[in-house]
Amino acid sequence: MNFNKRADVAEIRAFHAKLMAAASKSIDPRLERVFELVPREAFLPPGPWKVMVDNRYFETPSDDPAYLYQNALIALDATKGINNGEPFLHAAWIGATSPKSGDTVSHIGIGAGYYTAILSALVVPGGRVEAFEIDPALAEKARDNLRAFEGVSVTHGDATTLPVPSSDLIYVNAGVKVLPRSWLLALRPQGRLIFPWRPSEKVGVAVLLTRTDAGFAARPFMPSWFIPCVGGAGTFDDAVKDPTLDDAWAIQSVWLTSDRAPDETCVAAYRHLWFSSSPLH
Repeated sequence: MNFNKRADVAEIRAFHAKLMAAASKSIDPRLERVFELVPREAFLPPGPWKVMVDNRYFETPSDDPAYLYQNALIALDATKGINNGEPFLHAAWIGATSPKSGDTVSHIGIGAGYYTAILSALVVPGGRVEAFEIDPALAEKARDNLRAFEGVSVTHGDATTLPVPSSDLIYVNAGVKVLPRSWLLALRPQGRLIFPWRPSEKVGVAVLLTRTDAGFAARPFMPSWFIPCVGGAGTFDDAVKDPTLDDAWAIQSVWLTSDRAPDETCVAAYRHLWFSSSPLH
C-alpha cells in the first residue's frame, strides 16, 4: 500500500458527491453526478478559505480545494457572517424537494450561487431557476458564476417584496419568521416551498410546504439555522402568537387568514397567515 499517494481533487469531489447523495435520502440517480459536476471552489472567494466550526472560523492551511469537500460552512463574507451553506443540509433539502426536469425554481438568498448551480443542473432540460440575492456584491458575483448554467436569472433585491414567479419549488436560504403571502400564492399545484423557519430567536426548524387541492400541507423535518432574512419576512414584530419549540415541531398545515380564521389548532399566528397542528382534510 502506498501511503504517500494522495487522492486528487477530482477523486475527493467524487467521494464527497457519493456522501451527498446518501445524505439526500433520495433515489434520484442524477444527484450524485450533479453534486460531482459542480465544483464548490468555483463559487467561493480565492483561498485559503475560512471554515466555520462551532461558530468560529479556522483558515485552511493553503488554497488546495481538497479542504472544501467536507460537511462544513465556508465563509463568503466572514465580516458579515455570510457562508456557503452546509453541504449535507442542502443535500437533505434537495432530496426532500425533488427538483426535476422542467421545473421552475425560485431560489431566495443564493449567496454566490453554488446551490443555485446544482438546482439548475437538476431542472434541465426545460426548467429554469429565478435567483434572488439582496447583497449587491454577492448578487453580482453569483451572476458571473452562473453565466455558464442554462436557464438561470439572477435578481438583486428583496424577494419578500419583489414579484416571485409561478414556481414548482421555492427554495429559501435565509431565516424567515413570517412567510410572505406572495410566496404561498406563487406555488403551483403540488409546488413545494422549503424554508428555515425562525419564529423566535431560540427556534430554528426547516419546514417543507406543499400546495395541495386542500391547502398548504406542512412538514418540519430538521433543525435549521440561517442568518435572518434582511427583508420584511425577517422581522420579529408581526406575531399575533409565537410558537414554543414543541409547537413548531407539531405543525401540519398553514393557512392564509383570508381563507380560514385561526382556530383551536393554531400554534403560531401572524397578520396574514397561521400555522396549525392539524393535518389537511
